[in-house]
This record gives sequence, C-alpha cells and structure tokens, in this order.
Amino acid sequence: MTSEEKEQKRILILCVDRDNDLGTKAEIKTPVTGREESLNAAVALALRDPEEPDANAMFEAVRVYDRLQEESKPHEVFEIATICGSQLGGVGADRKIVAELSDLLTSFPASEVILVTDGYSDEAILPLIESRVPVSSVRRIVMKHSKSIEETAALFTRYMKMIVENPRYSRVALGVPGLLFLILGILSIFNLLYQYWIAFIFVLSVFMLVKGFGVDKTAKKFYQWIREYSPPPLPVQISTFSKIAGVLCVVVSIYLGSTSAATFIGNTTTPPDVAGWLSILPQIVGYFIHGSMDLIVVGICVVLLGSAIRLYFERDVRLLRNAALIVLIGWSRWILDGTSAVLINPQTAATEKLIFSTIIGILIGIASALVILVIHRSARGFFRETEEQVEEFEES
Repeated sequence: MTSEEKEQKRILILCVDRDNDLGTKAEIKTPVTGREESLNAAVALALRDPEEPDANAMFEAVRVYDRLQEESKPHEVFEIATICGSQLGGVGADRKIVAELSDLLTSFPASEVILVTDGYSDEAILPLIESRVPVSSVRRIVMKHSKSIEETAALFTRYMKMIVENPRYSRVALGVPGLLFLILGILSIFNLLYQYWIAFIFVLSVFMLVKGFGVDKTAKKFYQWIREYSPPPLPVQISTFSKIAGVLCVVVSIYLGSTSAATFIGNTTTPPDVAGWLSILPQIVGYFIHGSMDLIVVGICVVLLGSAIRLYFERDVRLLRNAALIVLIGWSRWILDGTSAVLINPQTAATEKLIFSTIIGILIGIASALVILVIHRSARGFFRETEEQVEEFEES
C-alpha cells in the first residue's frame, strides 16, 4: 500500500434497512453497493410500496453521495451501500447487519461512515456500526410519519402481542371479556338480554373477589402442595390419625357431658338466686363428668396408643412410659365414675367406691412402674437411647 493510499479518506454512505423490506418486498439481496445499484434498488422498492420509508432513506443516501462527490477533495474516496437485517427483528436482525457490514468493510475498508436511516431504529443500529467503524454523521429521513408515532406503534404492537401470547395477561385482557361476550350471546339466543347486567355484575364481582383476596394464588399453592406432597412414614401417619381421632372423642365427650348437665338443669326447678345455683353446682359437675367420662378416657388413650405405636417403630424408650400412662388413664374412668356419683348424691355409699378406685389406681401405678423398669432392663438392647434419655426415663 502506497503512502497516497494510506492518506486517502474512505467514506462510506451507508443505508440500513433493519427489517429487510428491501428483501421481502423488492426481492433484492444485500449488501447493495454502488450508486446505480442503490438507485435501482430504491426505485424497485418504491414501486412495490410507495409509502415505504426505507426507499426514501435510500434515495436520500444517493443524494448525499452525489453532493459529497461534487464537494469531494482529492484525498477523499466515497462509496454508497445498503445493508439489511431480518423481518423477524431482534438478535437475528442485528447479527445479519453485522455480518453484511463486515463483508462490506472487507471490500471497502472505510475510515468513517455516514449513516442514513428512516429514524425508527437508530438506537439499535448505531452501536452495531460504531463498534466496527466510526460514524461521522447520521441523516434521519422522516417522510411517512414521525419517529415518536412509529415508536408508539411499535410499543403498542409489542404490548398487544404480550397480551395475546402471555397467559398471565391474556386471562384478564381476553378471558374475562370473552366470558362476558359468551354470556351475552347465550342470553341473546334465549331472549334474556334483560338478565345480562345481572350476569355481568356477578362475573365482575367474582373476578374482583378472587383477585382481591388472592384466591387464585392460594388455590395454585394448594394444587402445587398436593402434587408435591409425599406422605410421611406409616408410624407418623398412625400417630397423626390417633391424635385427630382422640381430639374428636374429647370434643364429643364435652358435648355429651354438657347435654347431661343441661338435662339435669331442665328437670330441676331453676334456683332464684346465686346461692341456689351454688347449691346445685356439684350435681351439675357430677352429671357433666358422668356424661363425658367414657369418651374422654377413650380419646386420651387413643392419642397415647398412636404415640406408643410410633415410639415402638422408632425404638424410643418413652414407649414404656406411654404404656404405663395408658393403663393409669384407663383405670381413671372408675375414679371419675366414683367422683360423679359422690357429686350427684353424696348420701349414697359412692364414697367408699371412690376411695377403693383411688387406692386400686395407686397400686396399679406402682405395679406398672415396677413392670416397666423390669422390661426396660431386660430389653435394653431393643431401644435406641442415649445417656440423657436413660437418665430422663429413670427420673420419671
């Protein structure tokens, strides 16, 4: 390369058609280089679409090229070219522009570029050009509409596409109006248009309530929980079920006890003052205990039995303590029976029954403790226990 060639200033008048209207409408392959080729391509595009702004931009590029040729200096060399992107836009269009620009710079290594565009996609095109060759000037052609209107139309088109294709927005923007139109059509078939406003208000109110209270999100989380739920081990299931059954038994026992006490109050003359109520309060409590004691004992024993089954599978030493509690609580039914009998009618021999039941309960508790201690020492290898658990068991 001679010193004269090194000093030459190569200027490229570049027209960029980012959405490839030149290829899709005029069926012309790019890059297009040279004045005559560019002029013919612009004419072909204008004949296909007289309102096409890219054709106007190409004509302007030819005009700028002619003017610069008239004003050119000896060390300046000019070239005119047009490159295109893709009608799909986005990354694909930018990559095609970069590829055609690289090929163009290989055949004409420009030192600077004068960019001619229709003004719509300058923000996307300029960084691509400037990353490879300096841009000395930008000529924007606004013929058919202004840049702001075109950007607004593009933004509106993007949001419309998002509303149609994104389920998050289409449910609200299309689903609810579609349902209302469907109801309108059905009611019009049966000549019930006067009912439409009722249906309209009903659908709108249900939608607002669902969105306002987050029912849809709660239902979605519940559905995901059901799908991802894995049942716990069988001993845990048995323990949980026994707790639910035991609590239900206790609740029913309270209801039965209250019914028994209410029946007694209904069959008794209502006391006129507080002293009268205090005099019959022991009997009310006695009837409550008598009506509820069976299911209370059963409910507590069911809870302890379910827990004992789980402790058995886990080989926990607390199983023995649960077994002792089941025996004691089972015997407490007779203690409660004697207590209710004493409260209902203290004049009978129920006191002896209560004392006998209590003594037997104490003896059963002592015997249970001794039996459990023997079992613990003889079956020590069965239980998985730490030193802290052993000390806790012995203290209890």
